[in-house]
Amino acid sequence: MALILNIDTSTDVCSVAIAREGNVIALKENDEGFNHSTLLGVYADDLLKENGLTANDLDAVAVSMGPGSYTGLRIGVSLAKGICFGAGKPLIAVSTLEALANAVARRRGEEGLYCSMIDARRMEVYMAVFDREGLVVWDIHAEVIEEGAFADLLEGHKMFFFGNGSDKVKDIIRHPNAEFISGVATSATNMIMLAEKKFKAADFENVAYFEPFYLKDFVATVPKRKVL
Repeated sequence: MALILNIDTSTDVCSVAIAREGNVIALKENDEGFNHSTLLGVYADDLLKENGLTANDLDAVAVSMGPGSYTGLRIGVSLAKGICFGAGKPLIAVSTLEALANAVARRRGEEGLYCSMIDARRMEVYMAVFDREGLVVWDIHAEVIEEGAFADLLEGHKMFFFGNGSDKVKDIIRHPNAEFISGVATSATNMIMLAEKKFKAADFENVAYFEPFYLKDFVATVPKRKVL
């Protein structure tokens, strides 16, 4: 029976879950902003202690690999690697967008295309499109959403749009086959089924060399000097 610690810090949600055989047994998460550096280690430690576990009891650690927040991803992957190194456990990487789509498709259960969107600032989103079975229709990429986006897909399919990037484009994508699902956030619970599947297939990452999937390079901003 696989016991997996799941970590998702790809957006402003800090989320940690423990799952056994694909079922969540404990969860801690916070959606009040980017407090990951403060909360993540505490959440992971608390979950293990509250359930009478240590890192040595885990079979693997799964982490949301991105795309998403550069800083958030680095914090999540750093903790996951630390636990894996310390306890000698395998590392599993789960696509943030695939996890979102998988969770929504399972809940919804309708035929159609599932478009996960994560806010990438301005009118740009990180996105990917999957069918109900999880097969990739449009691979993960960054997209500036403009009038007429997804026209070809929408002509032949019902499409569901969700994630924290979908809210800002719902006034642009106007088509009878487009449906926006509100309130869909990243969460470690979304990762559980995919992480379990990868564990059974022994689809593990190289702990020493694994890096998050940032999609775009980090660009540091320099504060403007105040005029005295």
